Amino acid sequence: MSALKKFFKDTIIYGIAAILPRAINIGLVKLHTAVFGTEKYAVNTEYYVYAAYLNALLTYGMETAFFRFFSKEQEKGKIISTSFTTLLFTTVVFLILGLNFAPNIAEIFGFEKVMYVKILVWTVFLDTIVVIPFAYLRVTNRPIRFAGIKIANILFLTVLNIIFLWAIPKGYLSKGILPESLNFYIKGEPQVIYIFLANVFASVFTIILLIPNILKIKWAFDKVVLQKLLIYGLPIMIGSLAYVTNENIDKLFLGDIIGDAEMGKYAGCYKLGVFMTLYITAFRLGAEPFFFNHAKEKNAKNNYATILKWFTILGAIFMLVVVAYIDLFAGILISKDEYLDALAIVPIILLANLCLGIYNNLSIWYKLTDKTSYGMYISIFGAIITIVFNLVMIKHIGFMASAWATLIAYGSMMVISYLLGRKHYPVPYNVKKITVYVLIATLFSAIAFYDMFRANYIVTTALVLVFLGIIYLSERKELKRLLGK
Repeated sequence: MSALKKFFKDTIIYGIAAILPRAINIGLVKLHTAVFGTEKYAVNTEYYVYAAYLNALLTYGMETAFFRFFSKEQEKGKIISTSFTTLLFTTVVFLILGLNFAPNIAEIFGFEKVMYVKILVWTVFLDTIVVIPFAYLRVTNRPIRFAGIKIANILFLTVLNIIFLWAIPKGYLSKGILPESLNFYIKGEPQVIYIFLANVFASVFTIILLIPNILKIKWAFDKVVLQKLLIYGLPIMIGSLAYVTNENIDKLFLGDIIGDAEMGKYAGCYKLGVFMTLYITAFRLGAEPFFFNHAKEKNAKNNYATILKWFTILGAIFMLVVVAYIDLFAGILISKDEYLDALAIVPIILLANLCLGIYNNLSIWYKLTDKTSYGMYISIFGAIITIVFNLVMIKHIGFMASAWATLIAYGSMMVISYLLGRKHYPVPYNVKKITVYVLIATLFSAIAFYDMFRANYIVTTALVLVFLGIIYLSERKELKRLLGK
């Protein structure tokens, strides 16, 4: 039980690293939706869709491969140096090519400004070269430093957004509150460009904070190690690209099929699913190194089963709470009523993300057995569902098609991964309990969102309390044992 206790402790710290920055970032959604209409917000969304694809492509599964072989190999220094050197080399090549061919890329991506592409290239370059330093902090159990840098990054990013999108346009420079040196607005450029610039500056700031860790990496390269990393990591890369497709292609389809305004509404309300995303991210940051580092322990599989059950319980609680108070959250996070037309997607997206989180837990079977090609196939299957369902159904039911496509894709991936895992790496998951918790949370969420009870906080609060009561009565013995030890 001590291993589990350490896992939960580290996950709480990683949770702070994930939740606090994202919570601050939620405030930026409020700022962005106040400054931009749905069409301009669509430009911002589209920009980060391409950034997500490039990040998945340029890391080519190296982060997960690093975790696998760092815990497995004796010469850990070679794993660190080879993975970092390889990523640095390929991202430098990408930077040179990206800047030289920026006009051509802008035409392909459909960006009205070549400068958008140049900023995008710099952002992806800077974010990619810190992947291994951050992974090293996680695998060597340094969650506090990891969290500190992540929080510092988002604070810096937030300050820049406030300066660029609020302080300068409001004229505070002329009033002497901010230094004139900050007034470097690029003449004739749309205001959305300053969101992109803020990200570049924040990424530079992060690298500066990581310099002490980067300087400790020895400049060594091992071909044999690289071959192992690539064989393991390339299927992960394809799976990551498929995951990015599941998460983002719907937004591009919506813009093309029914217009940027509808896509902007969808993207704005999609942000309300951030609560589940935060939870999944926090869990993944703590779980991935834990799963690899403790794989050889005698009770490893039982620990994995316990972790999945409690992950599902907490995720179900998050889903129900957000849906129960959805109008309050929407009022806090979204500035303009025009975005609220897409609010109906939120319960579906929350359930979809819960399925994704369960899938991430289940995926440990193919990562520990070095059968990452299975993960690639599962992710591709999910991406095909996403693409086909969106293309067929958007013209019939609009942005709701994208929400349902996400749920169907992640739900299918979850089920397939579980069935395959039972054969290749059986873990004694309590499937019956997990299923019951998810079904009850889904039913209560549907009742809370129903017009008759929505915003009736007596009823919705009662639903949350009843669900918490069910969990306590069912899990009180194990809960006391976990807390007691």
